[in-house]
Amino acid sequence: MKRRIAVLGSTGSVGVQALSLIADRQDRFELVLLGARRSAAALLDQARRFRPGAVCLAEGNGREASLAADCAWFEGEGGLLDALEQTQPELVLNAITGAAGLPASEWTLRTGRTLALANKESLVVAGAHLRALAASTGARILPVDSEHCAIAQCLHGERLERVRRIWLTASGGPFRERPLADFASITPAEALRHPTWDMGPRITIGSATMMNKAFEVLEAHWLFGLEPERIAVVVHPQSIVHSMVEFVDGSLVAQLGVPDMRVPILYCLGWPDRLPFEGFSPFDPLRFARLGFEPIDERRFPAIPLAYEVLARGGDSGATLNAADEVATAAFLAGRIAFPAITELVTQVLRATEPGPVRSLDDAHRADRAARAAAELRLAGAARAGAQRVP
Repeated sequence: MKRRIAVLGSTGSVGVQALSLIADRQDRFELVLLGARRSAAALLDQARRFRPGAVCLAEGNGREASLAADCAWFEGEGGLLDALEQTQPELVLNAITGAAGLPASEWTLRTGRTLALANKESLVVAGAHLRALAASTGARILPVDSEHCAIAQCLHGERLERVRRIWLTASGGPFRERPLADFASITPAEALRHPTWDMGPRITIGSATMMNKAFEVLEAHWLFGLEPERIAVVVHPQSIVHSMVEFVDGSLVAQLGVPDMRVPILYCLGWPDRLPFEGFSPFDPLRFARLGFEPIDERRFPAIPLAYEVLARGGDSGATLNAADEVATAAFLAGRIAFPAITELVTQVLRATEPGPVRSLDDAHRADRAARAAAELRLAGAARAGAQRVP
């Protein structure tokens, strides 16, 4: 029996790579749904190539494309949930960017299906709600992020009480060695040039500020049930060691590989099997004979401590963190604020907000809207003052 797959965020980096893997394994997978945010032309091209049962365009008008597509066409956030209901995938690969991916994650877990999660914001925004939902329905979350996929493999067959801590590795991004005094002059073009990974703008900027790694600390907490003190971050510029687990007996288990997102994507698509990857050049220990590790410099990457602050505050603090970061990142890319002001703005909004509970998507959405409004208000105040830094 073929596994019925939905790929959401299909026109983005993870989605495109997933489709290439599925295309080479049509005896294993049946593609039933494709979803994209606003790239109607690219989505139509994918629909013609892969012939899914349905496609969904989350934003914009795809009327002309819908007439040309030889499948059911849905639009809007509600349309995506309708498309999921109609196609009934067994596995949903959620590679939607930002908080917009939360409803699809919630639907997948609520219906007891397997969620291959590349949308880390789902757990950042509503981790407690989604984890409880998965526990109640028996749904499984398979992490697509290379770091969390590595941790999941290192933990296979182990009990959490045997774990002393996990080590999430970070490349350090493009500004690992740039003088701190020059951070205010960083341009969007410079921040979008990641030294290792090819990702979308939001994630690439998040890698430069290390907010993306802060999100991964929160994601690790919700995925694996680990306390904050058992989650550590270390800079590893080569991005070969994707993450490590340290056990109470002193053993350290790591997952290594060349930085290629197709590997964790294929692992999740094929789970619990390991599918052959023909034509792929794996890690060569002779080629990478020297691997380096460095401590996190919190002056350079002040976003990392925010993850632990969010866990201490609890409630909807993750939703506040994510929403403020989405607004701040967009402002930086638009030239409205300087690079250091991204984390400054997020910090200001987080600390000015009293956390509340997240018992449902409505609670998460409410916190999201409030944080966005607070961030925009601070941006407007900074603009009136003619400032490049958030007051």
